[in-house]
Amino acid sequence: MITSTRRVSPDKSEVRIAFSLDDTPGVKDVEDLSQTFPDLDQRLQPVLPCVSLRESVQVYKEHCRMAREFHQVKHEIAVLEDRKRKLLAELVEDEKVAMEIARFEEEFMHLTEENRTLVTVHNERTQQLEQLCLTNRPMQDSS
Repeated sequence: MITSTRRVSPDKSEVRIAFSLDDTPGVKDVEDLSQTFPDLDQRLQPVLPCVSLRESVQVYKEHCRMAREFHQVKHEIAVLEDRKRKLLAELVEDEKVAMEIARFEEEFMHLTEENRTLVTVHNERTQQLEQLCLTNRPMQDSS
């Protein structure tokens, strides 16, 4: 318990102010909260409170809470940016696959058309061969 005596009035009466660090709520927690926040600029680091002032301790605790929230938000941003980077990479890969599919479809159409042409030519040649065979038979029969 700390006691302070001071004369403040002209009639020389004394005013006693007494407080105990043990009775001040939350002051014991200050040692626990005296942590550094490496991702905060030095000028934004929480300043240790004046333990004799309850408001100072409350401001310090609030500052530490906000610093932890800031750290958590920065971590979430980093995670989301990493996710964004991965999604963009997947998007690029998907676009490459889509372009390859389009190229394959075009090649398939071209080959299908070529196949139709070849089948048509084959059928024409088969008919020509049959006609030649038919025209050659009567000649072979006459000989």
